[in-house]
Amino acid sequence: MTKENLQYIENVKAGDIPWHRLTTAYKRATDFDKYFDVLFKMKSKEDVEEAGNEIAVNIEHQDTLWQATPFACIFLYKVFKKALEDRDKNPVATYLVPELAELFGYIVEAVNIVEDMEHPDPLPHFKDMLSEKYLWSEVYDEEEDEMRWDEGDVFPDDLYYSFYYYSKQVLLLLKPLLKQSDDEWSKKLYELIKA
Repeated sequence: MTKENLQYIENVKAGDIPWHRLTTAYKRATDFDKYFDVLFKMKSKEDVEEAGNEIAVNIEHQDTLWQATPFACIFLYKVFKKALEDRDKNPVATYLVPELAELFGYIVEAVNIVEDMEHPDPLPHFKDMLSEKYLWSEVYDEEEDEMRWDEGDVFPDDLYYSFYYYSKQVLLLLKPLLKQSDDEWSKKLYELIKA
């Protein structure tokens, strides 16, 4: 991974991402920054479970990743790191570690499928996926979004492959952390992540 992409992953804030202009499996990612805040605070298992489920069902579906997925992976990675640090003193963090490892496992499986196929080169930089030409309209219009999906060819090939490529780049950062966790999902994820 380039130094520039690593710095981007390390320094970007959830508020920097135009979530309302990124697609997911079922809608736009408008509320993602709110969900990441709930996950990062790790105060209530019920709230964490609800926020986590909202993110999970929208960033991976039937081995398909979406426009919001690589950006979601950044913040899920940061939450995972914090959960590992806090799990001895916070039962919500203890709950969250294997839950996130399971979600990451589904993402890795989707990435591995696409990596085994012929694909274009990714966009050169992680943040290139936020270029204005790739973002959806500022104001959400369900009909307009549906028409865009119906027309097909929604994303250029290099952008679409970048959803997978940059998700993988974030997941590669997880590998050293997974040695700190002994749950089954973390062990499985460690094996699934290919360099």
